Amino acid sequence: MPSARSLLVRAWLVTAVVDFCFASALGVAAYHSTVARVWQGVASVLLGPGALQGGSRTVAIGVVLHLGVALVWTSLFVALVASWPRLRAAIASPAGVAAVAAVYGPLIWCAMSIVVIPRFTGRLPTFAARWWLQLPAHAAFVALPMVATVAREIAAPNLEARAAAARASS
Repeated sequence: MPSARSLLVRAWLVTAVVDFCFASALGVAAYHSTVARVWQGVASVLLGPGALQGGSRTVAIGVVLHLGVALVWTSLFVALVASWPRLRAAIASPAGVAAVAAVYGPLIWCAMSIVVIPRFTGRLPTFAARWWLQLPAHAAFVALPMVATVAREIAAPNLEARAAAARASS
């Protein structure tokens, strides 16, 4: 297995960038918002509704919060992969990667929207279309990049070793 730090950083950055792009595009295309407003909305979880009028400072705070949340969920997944051989075996195939992402992504969304965000805001989510859209979105744009990156990084040393062995035997 590659170093845990290297694995974590790669998976975290891929996840954070893909989710950032998706969330920004969704806010603009589907909800007729702005990229700035999306990230001010994230900041408002911690800072309150005033963050929506906070300008570039609260946009930056929202992006930093996004990076922190992505780091937490990626760290948890890397720790699970490192300590659970059955999970490593499950993500050894593309179908396994998709299956794990299909479970982990919605789990992330449910934990964030039902537990974490209400603890800061004091408001439970509204289970409307926007909420339900986030279940498959988190599978596709949060968990899938994370799980696929971890799976690829774990497989890379094995593939390199097999290629070297094949070269040596020919």
